[in-house]
Amino acid sequence: MMIDKKSLLENGLLEQYLLGELNANQCEQIEQLLLSNPELKIYFEELEENFETIGLENAITPPPFIKTNLLQNIKTSEFTQQKVVTLEKRDNTKFYAGIAASIAGLLMIGTFWMYAQLNEVKEQLQIVEINNTELNSTIEVLNVQLKENSASFNAIVNPDTEQYILNGNSSLPETKVVSYVNHQTKSVVINTERLPQLDANHDYQMWADVEGEMINMGVIAKDKTIMTMAYIDHAESLNITIEPAGGNDHPTVERLVTNVYLR
Repeated sequence: MMIDKKSLLENGLLEQYLLGELNANQCEQIEQLLLSNPELKIYFEELEENFETIGLENAITPPPFIKTNLLQNIKTSEFTQQKVVTLEKRDNTKFYAGIAASIAGLLMIGTFWMYAQLNEVKEQLQIVEINNTELNSTIEVLNVQLKENSASFNAIVNPDTEQYILNGNSSLPETKVVSYVNHQTKSVVINTERLPQLDANHDYQMWADVEGEMINMGVIAKDKTIMTMAYIDHAESLNITIEPAGGNDHPTVERLVTNVYLR
């Protein structure tokens, strides 16, 4: 089957090419199309960057290494060796009393030593318990992020997904937001990598225009570049404004930075 630009975009073949799911003949045809069509090449590079962003999003440092074999730290007793001494026959009352006192002293020292070791083991067990709690929390966070990234990835590669570019207006001309809208699955995913950073007192907020009414799609997070926004039925355009930190219940129209009309 010959592959042209239309079938390439409508059937999600570029996404399958990136994932290595096509045969050698299909790959060769796609590579020839990319070489001969600069506009298609740019779209492919942006799609490739989006895939890389999803894979590298929100990296988390793992917890400190949890110590194992705690009881290995207990030292071997140095009081195991015995020494045999031949004694002369004499009145040994004082001698035996001295030995008894020495043994009692050794037992006391051993008791203190064992008590100190027991406390050390208890402290190490507490550290392990704390580390296990931190590890479980980290696993929960990773599971949530995995679900979010999987949802974003599936939305982008879906053949029914449409791509819209929101270029900045005169107030923020360097702005460029890529949006992926799927009316079948009712999903909206945006790439905000080229959205300029704001100060702590302001946030970007996205709105859908439905018959002249601006409906909130959500506040754009500062710590993510790929994120899912609320899907609004019958939206005629997507709009981004600058609002006070935490978002607003209505858009500040004079602070509109970019928008795009939907097909």
